[in-house]
Amino acid sequence: MARLRCLLVAFVVFAAALRLPGDAIASRGHHGPAAHDYRDALAKSILFFEGQRSGKLPPSQRVSWRRDSGLSDGSAAKVDLVGGYHDAGDNVKFGFPMAFSMTMLAWSVVEFGGLMKSELPHARDAVRWGADYLLKATAHPDTIYVQVGDATKDHACWERPEDMDTPRTVYKVDARTPGSDVAAETAAALAAASLVFRKSDPAYASRLVARAKRVFEFADKHRGAYSTGLAADVCPYYCSYSGYQDELLWGAAWLHRATRSATYLSYIQSNGAVLGADESDNTFGWDNKHAGARVLIAKSFLVQRQGALREYKSHADGFICSMVPGTATDQTQYTRGGLLFRLSDSNMQYVTSSAFLMLTYAKYLAFAKTTVRCGGVAVTPHRLRAVARRQVDYLLGSNPMGMSYMVGYGGRYPRRIHHRASSLPSVAAHPGRIGCSQGFTALYAGGANPNVLVGAVVGGPDMQDRFPDERNDHEHSEPATYINAPLVGALAYLAHSYGQL
Repeated sequence: MARLRCLLVAFVVFAAALRLPGDAIASRGHHGPAAHDYRDALAKSILFFEGQRSGKLPPSQRVSWRRDSGLSDGSAAKVDLVGGYHDAGDNVKFGFPMAFSMTMLAWSVVEFGGLMKSELPHARDAVRWGADYLLKATAHPDTIYVQVGDATKDHACWERPEDMDTPRTVYKVDARTPGSDVAAETAAALAAASLVFRKSDPAYASRLVARAKRVFEFADKHRGAYSTGLAADVCPYYCSYSGYQDELLWGAAWLHRATRSATYLSYIQSNGAVLGADESDNTFGWDNKHAGARVLIAKSFLVQRQGALREYKSHADGFICSMVPGTATDQTQYTRGGLLFRLSDSNMQYVTSSAFLMLTYAKYLAFAKTTVRCGGVAVTPHRLRAVARRQVDYLLGSNPMGMSYMVGYGGRYPRRIHHRASSLPSVAAHPGRIGCSQGFTALYAGGANPNVLVGAVVGGPDMQDRFPDERNDHEHSEPATYINAPLVGALAYLAHSYGQL
């Protein structure tokens, strides 16, 4: 019995190491009080996704001012495309950013879900809502339905999702009109989501990963950018500017993680170089996935000790070193107030995605008991976490304007966000239909939005740390699912590390 107990203890310790639980890296070792209530921000960042839902809303819906919408989506093509998410402040369902949002939300849960406690069921619900839609969008072999709604006509109106009467045109990619980028991203989302449900709903997880395999095979076999054949419909909104190679590497990385199959390991080894694994780009978002793929694959070397992927540690190190201020390798621009600044249009998406990658890589480095060498300087996991925390703190209000860029968090936050459903009276307050042109009165009005879209993170301030809070300023005032998705994981880590969870 004593030997059995010793073996059992050894097994538990070994299993804990393999699991890489969040509390192993979130040691509650921060000194001093937390700058923010990260737990409150976490809850609100997840709640935001309920405000973005399309379709038949469930009884558990907590954003009560929203109602059912898009109940005939897909009917134009005789398919069921009801459900999913609106990407931002309009009423189109763009498949490319939706899939990326689900990949990142799932990754947040995979890495830090063990720290979320009471928020974990809500996070899973948010992933499932998106994954269910992606299953519908990929129901037909060698076809992916990648968009619902004529974006040009939708943007010519300002109306509630519940009222929309613009064409719900359905767009697809197939063997004749390929879209490796959107297809591989969809495969990544399905594979990542399968990991979220592997223990809680193994049958659903198996369905997701099986579909991910099929979709990735299609993406790889029929190569091409979806914005080539669908340029008039998806551009300039979500063109695939970076090409499709990054998504193929990203999709293979997620399938390798979800299946542990040698097939995907071999694919990464054989195709990594041609798919841009060693490119020096350091922007990670809905279009370019190279940095995320490098970090994800580097885990296989750092944690699973797969020596064949050693080079990805160097690739990931290169990205991380470009982000750390004060090193000789720093290539990132920061505002005077300390915010990472990539682009003026929806810059906060790069802030949240970069913070997430730094915290996740810090987790892998800590497990491997190693550091990153940046121009002769050893950058520790602790330093990476500090850089990431500074970005999250800025977002939550530690900035020159003293403004939280998350709606509903803190005493001062954006009141006039660029968002149709939030800016127009709810159906409960105004049961009558609000027409296409009639809604523009609300767009240009000066008052606060009548419906508070709690948890929405807007595009953020300009390079001078200024934020005008104007509804018609979509670059700075529009929220998006791909801004929030990686933030969920970062907030879970910070809330736990400060003892708030």
